This record gives sequence, C-alpha cells and structure tokens, in this order.
Amino acid sequence: MTEGPGKGREAVGVAAAAIGSLSRSASDALTKALGGAERTRVIVLLASVLALSSADASTVGASATPLRHALHITNTDIGLLVTVTSLIAAIASLPFGVLADRVRRTWVLGGAIVLWGAAMIWSATVSGFGELLLARVFLGGVTAAAGPMVASLVGDYFPAYERGRIYGYILAGELAGAGIGFAVTGDVATLSFRAAFVLLALPAFVLAWLVFRLPEPRRGGRDALVHPEARPEDHWPGEEEHRETDAQRLSRERGLEPDPDLVLHGDPRRLSLIEATRHILRIRTNIVLILASACGYYFLAGVQTFGVEFVTKQYGIDQALGTLVLLVVGGGAVAGVLAGGAIGDLLLRRGYLKGRILVAAIAATAAVVLFVPAIFTRSAVTALPYITFAALCLSAQNPPVDAARLDIMVPLLWGRAEGVRTFLRTSAMALAPLLFGAVSDHVFGGGRSGLQWTFAVMVVPLAASAWFLWRGLATYPRDVATAAASTRRPAATEAAVGRVT
Repeated sequence: MTEGPGKGREAVGVAAAAIGSLSRSASDALTKALGGAERTRVIVLLASVLALSSADASTVGASATPLRHALHITNTDIGLLVTVTSLIAAIASLPFGVLADRVRRTWVLGGAIVLWGAAMIWSATVSGFGELLLARVFLGGVTAAAGPMVASLVGDYFPAYERGRIYGYILAGELAGAGIGFAVTGDVATLSFRAAFVLLALPAFVLAWLVFRLPEPRRGGRDALVHPEARPEDHWPGEEEHRETDAQRLSRERGLEPDPDLVLHGDPRRLSLIEATRHILRIRTNIVLILASACGYYFLAGVQTFGVEFVTKQYGIDQALGTLVLLVVGGGAVAGVLAGGAIGDLLLRRGYLKGRILVAAIAATAAVVLFVPAIFTRSAVTALPYITFAALCLSAQNPPVDAARLDIMVPLLWGRAEGVRTFLRTSAMALAPLLFGAVSDHVFGGGRSGLQWTFAVMVVPLAASAWFLWRGLATYPRDVATAAASTRRPAATEAAVGRVT
C-alpha cells in the first residue's frame, strides 16, 4: 500500500521528463529551421505582437453573445465596437508610420504594447456600452503601432531573398492570435466577457518587456540576420547591393527602365508626411496592392466578428463545436501563410520577377471560388473542406504581397508606406463589422438567413481583391525598377556624406 503514492509520483516524473524532452526537441527544431536563436527570437516576438493585436480584435466577435446579454446591445452595436477601434487605428497608423522611419522602433512598439494591456484591463471594468466604446477607441489608437513598426523591422532584420517566408511565419502569429481570440477567450467569455479581456491583458506586459530588449537594426537592411545555411547566391556583398531586394536586382540585371517621374533624388527621410504620402500613392502597384489588401481584409474582418455566430446558426451546432470548426479552418489559414510566402520566394529565386504577385493573384481567385459553396451548404461536414481550403487561399496571398510591397518602396520610406497602407486598409476593415451587422439586421432580416446572405454579398469585395492582384502583374516590374533606382541614389548620397565627414 505504501508503494502506491511513490509509484504514482515516479510515473508523473517520467511523464514530465518526457514532455520536457519533447518540448526541448521541438524548440531546437524550430530554432534550427528559423536560422538560429537570434532570428527565432525576433520572428517569435514580431509574430506575438500581431497575435496579440489580432486576438484583441477577435475577442469582441467571439464574445458577441455575452456582450449582447450583459450590455443589452445588438449586432449593429457589436459591429460599431469593432468599427470604431479600426477607424481610430487607421488614423493613428499615419503618425506611427512617421515614427517608424525616424526613431527607435523597438522602444515605441514596446511602449505601445504596455498601453494595449492597460486598455484591455479598462475594457474589463466597464459598466456600460458607452464606456466600453471609449475603451476600444483608446485600444485602437495604441494598437496602430503594430503595422508600421513590424513592417519596417522585418525589412531591416531579414535579407530580401527570404522576406516572403519570414512574413509567412510572422503572419501565422496573427492567425494564431485570431484563433486564441475565437477559441480560448471566446469560451471564457461564455462565463464572463470581463475575464476574457483580462486574460488578453496579462501577456501584453510580458511581451512589451521582451520587445524593449530587442536590438534596433540599422536602416536599409545593412545588419540583416542572414540564415547560417543560406547559399552564397542568395545574397551579395557590398552595401549598395545589400540594400537591393531580389526583385530590384532582377529588374536591374534585365535592364528594366524606371519611371523617371517617380525616382527619388534626395534623402527620403527629409520628406514631410504629405510629400511622402503623395509619392507613395503615385506608385501604381502600391495602389493596386493596397486595394487588394483592403478588400481581402474587409472580408476577413467580417469573418472575425461574425464567424462563430454564422457557423453555429448556419450548420446547427453549438458554440463550442463552432469554435472547434473555426480552429480547423485556422489551421488551414496557417498552412496558407507558410506556403504562400515560401512559394513566392522560390519563384523569385528562380528568376520569375512577378512570382510573388502571381502567387497572391491565384490564391485570391481560388478563395472566392471556394467560399461560395461553403456559404450555402447547411452541413458542417460538407462545408468544412471548402472553408478550410478557402481560408488557406485567403491567407496565402498576404506574405507574398507584404514582401512585394518592400520591393517597390525605398527602405527609408517603409514605415510611412506601411502607415499609409494600414490607414487605407484599416479604414476598409473598420466598415466591415458595422456593415456586416447592419446588412444582416436591416437588409436581410437578421437570424441565420440574414447572416448567410450577408456573407454571400460580401464575397464581391473578395472577388475585387483578386481582380486588383491580376492587374498588379502589369505594373509591378517597372515599379520595382523605379524603387531600385531610388534606393541606389540615397545610398550614394550617404556614402558621399560619410567621406566628407
């Protein structure tokens, strides 16, 4: 009898040791795959930043039913909460874009994350809808730091030949955060929406401390963290060549002519926000990519807000099972971001200049085709493959598009370019929850049928996203050549200044 507890403790110890060994093995494998401890640290932290931001956004949608009951609000009010947060984030992304080009980005981002945690705790203590709306306004203002800061840091931390793949890893974090918002905090919200908000607030302070400790990379990618197993042909010595992306190098080698009206002749850091914005919006491919991204994220914002409710009502399942369905779909989306970025990089390395845009265009088209049957079927079993592969295709376009945007932009404008894109993209996203909710309630009469027809109508912007990406194939090469010409001029200017001083 006395041996029973001892054997039990021994079994627990063996199990704990086995789990610890598996965890260490998984950690070692991840570190090796990502190219070392320092690269892994940066990728994981940047992915965690987007994960936390996405989880914050998804929690309102996952908590929709408890919020309606506790605060006596409607679908339109739920949409308004998300819309206001997104609109404020859109406006705040512009000044954060300026900061991303001029100040120490890791400190600004860390400080913003501290304020995220404070905003989530405030959200957990509200007594009414008006106070919750005010808390979400503050949250939107501080989460706007994520887009410009992460985009600028990715460009400087990692070499050009693998940015699509790196974006895939980082955007996987964004999807994981949405899954946490839907699943973990959504289930907690069935007990208390306040507990769900607190659950998201606590990791923010730990994440902020870790981001504060990140080293600040030099501008232009001159201190990029090169993968130790990278082949010599993947990167080239010399400062001027190191500043070029793979696409820009290909355009130069093929003798593509830049647009003389868009080549920058001075230091981009001296441009005011208005001057920089004017230049950014004159780049045709950038406009195409912004519109495509806005349409795709518009649809995704609606799914984040009303996805759980649509799945449970359309397929006749409870919220726990509906959350499980969305987690499976999320797995497909993660596979999509990892595959999309890697395939785009592979095509570019093999000399196909338009490879990243082509991958995004094909993926966007397939997503539209796959979402239609998923919306109209009533069976969860039948819908699951369609939704999963549609999510895979929807997410696969984002990493190559994000990497392609760095190809057509001068490095010293990356922060402001991302700020402008985030402003326009987030403005479109801000409208989605409100329009989804209002159309569902007031156009199609609410309930299951209202959500079904709302999702069907909202596939149209998704189709527009695919159309814009196909258009981008024609403008991308020349805009890449223009960015290459602009990049070489500031580099030469800085070198001359260095010689004089």
